Parts: sequence; C-alpha cells; structure tokens
Amino acid sequence: MQTDFLDAHERHWQDAELLWDAQRLANADHLYGMAAECGLKRLMIRFGMAFDETRGRPTERVDREHADGIWQRFESYRRGRQDAVGYALPTENPFNDWDVAQRYAARWHFDANSVYAHRAGADLVHRLIRQAEREGLL
Repeated sequence: MQTDFLDAHERHWQDAELLWDAQRLANADHLYGMAAECGLKRLMIRFGMAFDETRGRPTERVDREHADGIWQRFESYRRGRQDAVGYALPTENPFNDWDVAQRYAARWHFDANSVYAHRAGADLVHRLIRQAEREGLL
C-alpha cells in the first residue's frame, strides 16, 4: 500500500469532525491527532523531509513521530525556507498531552475540553494544508 499523507489527513480530519459532532469524543480525539500528524508530514515532505517510498515512512527515525512529537519536528523543515515563511506553527504544541496509545483508553478518559484543544490544533494544520493547496505547494 502506498503512503498518501494528504489523503490520510483529509480522511482523518473529516471522520474526526463527524465523530465530534456525534459527541464520540474518544475516537474523534484519536483522529484529530492522526489528521495533524499526516498533514504536517505531508508539508514536511514538501519542505525537504526525506521519505522512503518503498517502506512508506520518513527516512530519518527522528521524523517517525506522531502528533505529540511531530509538531516540533515540523519547524526544523520549515525554518530557513522562503516557500515556508507563512506556515509557522505556535510554539506551544496542542498535542503535548496526546498519545497514539490513547486509542486503547476507555471513553470516560476523554472530555470535551481536552478534545477541543486537539481539534483546534488539527484545524490549524488543516488550514495550512488548504493554504498550501491554494498557493500551489501541494
């Protein structure tokens, strides 16, 4: 199967929004993190991240992070690139308290406030993807 971070970003974002509207917070939260991760990785590839097509993953181990870790890695690819000037992220990572292993947690661990913060972070990435598409970067 070929990796397609852009399509994965869109799919996870759309499904997360459906789950948010249905108050299915646990799965919405998981997908907001995945949407952010996939969107940022797609932009990172555009900004120079090496990617192993045959293995379907970033070449560098340090770039094989999920939403909680990829937020900081993004800046290392954006910094110093003229075509990435308008793509800065806030320094505070909204996914600091998110973990991919939360997919195993019970529903009652998730509340609207914490999920809303992850939704806002994923929305920011979603807007950067839209911007990149409008500007012809993707």
